[in-house]
Amino acid sequence: QQRDKLKQFQKRVGLNLQRERALARQLLQDGKREKALLLLKKKRYQEQLLDRTENQISNLERMVQDIEFTQIEMKVIEGLKIGNECLNKMHQVMSIEEVERIIGETQDAVEYQRQIDEILAGSLTEEDEDAILEELNAITQEQMELPEVPSEPLPEKIP
Repeated sequence: QQRDKLKQFQKRVGLNLQRERALARQLLQDGKREKALLLLKKKRYQEQLLDRTENQISNLERMVQDIEFTQIEMKVIEGLKIGNECLNKMHQVMSIEEVERIIGETQDAVEYQRQIDEILAGSLTEEDEDAILEELNAITQEQMELPEVPSEPLPEKIP
């Protein structure tokens, strides 16, 4: 609000400066040099007021920016606070001991499943193993078939 009031003040003073400059010209044309000089001094004072007003506006705008940034920082801190509270609640629900217990149970379950797999895989007897090896040899022999030998006699060598 102060910034807006200062800007309105600047506009009023700016308009007054234009009028006083025009009036000073008129006074000089009319030969009233002393009055024109007094009016120009008043104009100079008002210009200084405008400069101070501009500095005040600049300070106010800097302050507004600082306030806005501080508000953003406060929101960030509030977000961090909420996140920290959430993490603490999660840590209360899931303690290190609980995590270690769950990991241990998982490892036990994996080991148990591995034992079951080994039992199932080892259910073949020696006879079954021998039959499997014979079948593998037979398949290997089939893949290694030799070409047929020609039944015709070989031609004699011509000297």
